[in-house]
Amino acid sequence: MLSSAVAGFSVSIALIVAIGAQNAFVLRQGLRREHVVPVVLTCAASDALLIGAGIAGVGTLVTGRPVLLTAIRWGGAAFLLCYAALAARRALRPGALLPTERPPATLGATLLACLAFTYLNPHVYLDTVLLLGGIAQQHPHRWLFGVGATLASAVWFTALGVGAHRLAPLLARRTAWRLLDGLIAALMALLAMALLLG
Repeated sequence: MLSSAVAGFSVSIALIVAIGAQNAFVLRQGLRREHVVPVVLTCAASDALLIGAGIAGVGTLVTGRPVLLTAIRWGGAAFLLCYAALAARRALRPGALLPTERPPATLGATLLACLAFTYLNPHVYLDTVLLLGGIAQQHPHRWLFGVGATLASAVWFTALGVGAHRLAPLLARRTAWRLLDGLIAALMALLAMALLLG
């Protein structure tokens, strides 16, 4: 029983540690110290929901509908390209780079952005519903596998959101924020291209 939970934790942490759209958003919120706890809770709860859906068999239904997969892919690519453009714009406009120079976003707007990064990102479905859901089916205690996978998600997002402030001294300069936003823009554009070409 414990081995299924440990396997779920290990596979999940390996998948979510790679910097993607959702992780970049959580990191930015953590650096700004803005609505970090609600963002972390939203990401962890969303992953729990999607992992549970995958274990319950939703992944099998989705893969059987190519039109749905295509819609998710194109919609996700469009969203990632829009965010890449916004990050590139921040990187090119130094006045908008320091977190203290921009008024804080409202909690509602922040949570909407967080939900968009979660549910409009096809990689989230691939990792949670399809991949983790599929691997869980191979374990004798698939729901314990899901508990381990969900715990890994919660641990990662908490570490990313809460630990990001330790990077604040490094990112206290405009150049560092410009570099971070430039990297985020490039990453989002690459993810979007991978979706469109994949």
